[in-house]
Amino acid sequence: MADKQISLPAKLINGGIAGLIGVTCVFPIDLAKTRLQNQQNGSRLYTSMSDCLIKTIRSEGYFGMYRGAAVNLTLVTPEKAIKLAANDFFRHHLSKDGKLTLVKEMLAGCGAGTCQVIVTTPMEMLKIQLQDAGRLAAQRKLMPETVAAGTVETKSPTAMQLTRELLREKGIAGLYKGLGATLLRDVPFSIIYFPLFANLNNLGKKGADGPSPFYVSFISGCLAGSTAAVAVNPVDVIKTRLQSLNRGSTEDTYSGVTDCIRKIMRNEGPGAFLKGAYCRALVIAPLFGIAQVVYFLGVGEFILSFLPKKDN
Repeated sequence: MADKQISLPAKLINGGIAGLIGVTCVFPIDLAKTRLQNQQNGSRLYTSMSDCLIKTIRSEGYFGMYRGAAVNLTLVTPEKAIKLAANDFFRHHLSKDGKLTLVKEMLAGCGAGTCQVIVTTPMEMLKIQLQDAGRLAAQRKLMPETVAAGTVETKSPTAMQLTRELLREKGIAGLYKGLGATLLRDVPFSIIYFPLFANLNNLGKKGADGPSPFYVSFISGCLAGSTAAVAVNPVDVIKTRLQSLNRGSTEDTYSGVTDCIRKIMRNEGPGAFLKGAYCRALVIAPLFGIAQVVYFLGVGEFILSFLPKKDN
């Protein structure tokens, strides 16, 4: 059975609201994920997610856990809106000629993942610098041997300062550093997530054409999100390392995806590709669970119902 005709403005509103709510709830865990993924052998400051959050609060205060949140909250609205609306758009058009098969669902997810990197790459680029600044500052204080001689401690830059600096030095390409790695993460994520969610959600439908209860959508979003997140975590580690502009003097630098894989394998072993995996699962599960509940409750449609309707 073909998917019903979508209302694009409503889907954009749903995606934006879901992103704002989800990011506000899970951003501290995302910060811990970034810091755990970025620390290398010989410069390990944190032993676990809880250790990272506790040390962050002690050294930076409660709001230190929300470093970079402004960037995420600003750009997550278009990012999630594009991702969810694009998937609906592709599913609708791929189902016009008949049944929406698993292959077509995967193609729709591929299209959604490809579209979203327009916003995701610069958002992640800025967010990672802001999130990791606290780790580097803590390294200077607690592990001075990891700091290059003559390094002067500077105040952490703001998102606007970072943006201006990147545009001045490297142009628009500076904001899109790590684009290839972002595509390698987000396209497979969407290929796994969207078909898995749709099929899990269908299991809870009331009748052939009835909608699933909101709690089924939430659980399906959580399960599909955490599964896809762990599956692509190795690429997320690579992306985080490539997009980090600053690092300790004892930490490796990377020229590209292949160089990053080779150096991580040689110096840290294959286990390093799973760094932050459980943090990422804890971030993505509620983020997409919330997204699907907002989406399926039709919050966007409800908001648009208050706008004056055009006369035919």
